[in-house]
Amino acid sequence: MRQLLVDLTPLRVHRDFRLLWFAVAVTFFGSMITYVAIPYQVYRLTGSTWLVGLLGGVEFAAIMAMALVGGALADAIDRRLMVRVTEATLMLLVGLLALNALRDHPSVVLVFVVAGLMMAVDSVQRPSLDALLPRLVPREDLLAAGALNAFRTQIGMIAGPALGGVLIAWLGLTGTYLIDVASFAFCLALLARMRAVPPAEGAAPPSLKGVAEGLRYARSRPELMGTYLVDMNAMFFGMPNALFPQLASAYGGASVLGLMYAAPSVGSMVATLSSGWSKRVRRMGLAILWAAALWGFAIVLFALAPWLWLALLFLALAGAADMVSGLFRMTIWNTTIPDHLRGRLAGIELIGYGSGPTLGNVEAGGVAALTTPRVSAGIGGVLCVAGTLALAVALPEFRRYRSPEPEGDLPGADVGLGQDDLDAAP
Repeated sequence: MRQLLVDLTPLRVHRDFRLLWFAVAVTFFGSMITYVAIPYQVYRLTGSTWLVGLLGGVEFAAIMAMALVGGALADAIDRRLMVRVTEATLMLLVGLLALNALRDHPSVVLVFVVAGLMMAVDSVQRPSLDALLPRLVPREDLLAAGALNAFRTQIGMIAGPALGGVLIAWLGLTGTYLIDVASFAFCLALLARMRAVPPAEGAAPPSLKGVAEGLRYARSRPELMGTYLVDMNAMFFGMPNALFPQLASAYGGASVLGLMYAAPSVGSMVATLSSGWSKRVRRMGLAILWAAALWGFAIVLFALAPWLWLALLFLALAGAADMVSGLFRMTIWNTTIPDHLRGRLAGIELIGYGSGPTLGNVEAGGVAALTTPRVSAGIGGVLCVAGTLALAVALPEFRRYRSPEPEGDLPGADVGLGQDDLDAAP
């Protein structure tokens, strides 16, 4: 049983990882409350599923504009400093949402603008946050640390949306947004206790040449390109989140909405807590393909489910499949990319796993406007499975990819620095 359960070693042994883990856990919990509040507010003000889906288009534009910039900055500037500055900026933006909600007639345009700005700031932050992991734990703890990070995310995605629906009904939108503001303040207090994480020695300043270097490196690695393309396909066709507000209105309103947002993360958490088996898997490319196909199949079942409890069950199954895919994708990224390129590659990764869901919400909302939410989800799930099969055929090197033997050398040997390395850093 111990071999099946998630490994807590990184939390026990590595102080800065522990501080970052709890800091992000709190702020992500607050952000997931806002994640429910924003589309709920747009739907309440407009009654349009299409406009809810269009939020994804705004977020996609922000990701495309800022992800590579954030990656270049992550390789050239202290990564802890980048996270602190962006967290403070996000706190101010959520405060602006709270003030807008106080108005007699809140501005929908302002909600869209702030949502776009928040995603832009998050896109600058995420590469630095992702690139911190190989600097805070040694290589042998990367898979366990990735599973713990996933567990932290799942707790936030379960409790945040579920509580978000209750808070909206109880405190209103202004009070709900202010809960998120408080979570940012707590996060900043913990981040201040972490040691600096300076860039690699001799790191070049941000430039288009540096961004191009990262893109060339990604294109040269078929296993990396496979992780990006498979995830983008699954999220573009199989992402049903834009459909939740309309579906929830038929089942009971805001409180049900929170359950629908939380259900995939319940499945993800179950997959994470039983992730000990993943250490024995070497055919990681094939595992990612199977998991992506299962995600699409579960979304089809969600669309066909006649009862709420069954729909939630299939959403949980989809979340478990996505988590399995995510664990292996994170492991491939963290164990094969050199540290001096980690930030830029994290920016490219963000385009992959960030643009898929945002565009997927636009696609789902648009198809639902022409048909129904259930038809939209069903079509998306079928196309997800078909796309995964096509990628399995088109990417044979990715399908056959095997992780290196545990005792062997990993590509990008400087990817993981131990605590002794950090202590010696200037």
